[in-house]
Amino acid sequence: MDDLSQWRQNNDDYLAKSLAWLRLRLAKLAHQNGRAESLGSPWVRPAAQAEPQSSGWWFWGRASESDGSVKPALLPPAPVNVTGIGNVSDEEIAVAAAEMSAAEAVDPPPAMTILSSNLGLTKFEQSILLLCAAMELDTRIASMCARAQDDPSRPYPTFALALALFDDPAWDALSPEGPLRRWRLIEINQPGAQSLTTSPLLADERIVNFLKGLNYLDDRLAPLLMPVMFDEIEAALPPSHQIAVEAILRQLRQAGRTGQLPVVQLVGSDAPSKLMIAVCAASTLGLRLYRLPVELLPTHVGELETLTRLIEREIALWPFAIYLDAKELERSTPSETQAPPVNRFLTRNNGICFLDTQELRHGLNRSSISLDIVRPTQAEQQTAWAATLGEDPGHLPAALAGQFDLNIETIHRIVESAESGDPAKPLREQLWTECLLSVRPQLDRLAQRIDAKATWDDIVLPEVELKLLHQIADQVRQRGRVYLDWGFAAARTRGLSINALFAGESGTGKTMAAEVIANELNLDLYRIDLSAVVNKYIGETEKNLRRVFDAAECGGVILFFDEADALFGKRSEVKDSHDRYANIEINYLLQRLEAYRGLAILATNMRSALDTAFMRRIRFILEFSSQGAGEREAIWRRIFPPETKVSNLDYPRLAKLNLNGGSINNVAINAAFLAAQAGTGVTMPHVLEAARTEFLKLKRPINEADFRWKESVAIAA
Repeated sequence: MDDLSQWRQNNDDYLAKSLAWLRLRLAKLAHQNGRAESLGSPWVRPAAQAEPQSSGWWFWGRASESDGSVKPALLPPAPVNVTGIGNVSDEEIAVAAAEMSAAEAVDPPPAMTILSSNLGLTKFEQSILLLCAAMELDTRIASMCARAQDDPSRPYPTFALALALFDDPAWDALSPEGPLRRWRLIEINQPGAQSLTTSPLLADERIVNFLKGLNYLDDRLAPLLMPVMFDEIEAALPPSHQIAVEAILRQLRQAGRTGQLPVVQLVGSDAPSKLMIAVCAASTLGLRLYRLPVELLPTHVGELETLTRLIEREIALWPFAIYLDAKELERSTPSETQAPPVNRFLTRNNGICFLDTQELRHGLNRSSISLDIVRPTQAEQQTAWAATLGEDPGHLPAALAGQFDLNIETIHRIVESAESGDPAKPLREQLWTECLLSVRPQLDRLAQRIDAKATWDDIVLPEVELKLLHQIADQVRQRGRVYLDWGFAAARTRGLSINALFAGESGTGKTMAAEVIANELNLDLYRIDLSAVVNKYIGETEKNLRRVFDAAECGGVILFFDEADALFGKRSEVKDSHDRYANIEINYLLQRLEAYRGLAILATNMRSALDTAFMRRIRFILEFSSQGAGEREAIWRRIFPPETKVSNLDYPRLAKLNLNGGSINNVAINAAFLAAQAGTGVTMPHVLEAARTEFLKLKRPINEADFRWKESVAIAA
């Protein structure tokens, strides 16, 4: 027999002994009330009533108030000296009590003893709980309660019965702050004006099952608390996270000696890493971990109090720690009604509680310890990639760790997904794609993803600017080797970000250059939507920018700040509060831009409007000037896709039109539509007509001779 089966057998033995003792106490109280001797009592045994053939059953009758006749009623089987009305000696009760005590003295103790110890029940309160639970465990108890209370209309336990039935009764057991009522161990059905002492008592279903040895999470909490299974955490913690676990355990054990357990605030944006740390800390303490999203906390004070007490009761019966997930609360619009439920819950909960929060929370009305949790270091991620990929992964772990900043759980999930993917595709390609996909959901609601299609063959730039673009791509590609292998990251914390400023008029190729780099590096390009970031309320713009940078920190993303002068403008002299907070926004951007690990590209057509502090932090500055005739001709020769049919286009003639790359693209598209409507290929008349329209749109002077075309002067394409 295993340990659990043995414990259940011992627990059942204890319950049997306890119920036997309880029945004797009830029988003795019924006898003391003189039911057998008093014919005026509502309960008598008819003298002429013959005992049924089955000696295990007794017929009892209730005297009618009108004529004194007796109406028989069938009672469940029970030994004569327990359910009968004969006197029960004190010796019999003492023997039963000794047997109950012996059954209670086993190791580990029965459920009743565990519950009483954990919830602080006195012997009298424990007896009351046994009396209420016995109603569910023994069908004989109901009728015996009625006889013991000398009232057939009360076949249920009451406080009045308990006060008369058990030794050392205490009135404070009835108090709402006493364990029985505070922990909802019993329920009081108090209809109308019925007094507290005579109202029916009912044991909570969860408690009855616990006493029988069936331990499970309360049904009222199951929809709110989500278990975090230990076997789902497949990887060992990296050393940097193991240090955090040891710090948590050390402070919890130190605080436990004083009886005041603090809230463990896990601060940062990497939720999976925080969850793994909490799981490992709870597991070391022998606790399960349940996650509770804060948005599920009721706002009504009474409902929140009930939830808090039920959870605290469960912690005493079913040892676990709470992981309070506050991420969604912080992402939503702040309001005065959101924080109080969290604070009240933490104040009323005395168990071990982890708080997943983006920023350190103050005013919790309970002591707390806080740890900043970041993703594993680049070296730890490289080790995790190598261990997960198995034998001889080559340079792949270094390449992935150098580009992407992921936690251990995500690395394992990506490798599993890639290995179960298309076997025809190279593993490196599948891993890279999975890494990109893991980042996208976090940024899609904060920025606009640009489908980068432009390549080096599509862009036309002077040699100097083109060389700088190649340098940007090369630095992003080699940053893992330089920063990690060559020790730059260990020697300094600032100046490691790779960023670039693209300055020039609209249509000169700034966005295309960003697309080229993203395509070359096989990374996602996200344009920051200023309408979704800038907020008129103080502090909200910084929060939105923080979410953008935090989401992009995972790597695999190029941030493209178009019209950057709107965000990165010059700081002004502080004349009022608006100037002060505007400067705070710029200061925050300066810090995050310098600390950002990925590639950030700022584009502006007003370079002079940028704050000089940004210029110092920018690693590359590219000036996109208007193209010359030679560059315009090269653009014209590349602007039409190979699938587009063109006829006799005079590229040198088109290059004479003073248009930048963006305008040339507009002309080419409009000319294609004109040709499609005419049912022919793109010809010079179509292009010149579209160019004339573009000049009108730009309000430039028009020389009609520049837009006339004669077939006789056509030049072969």
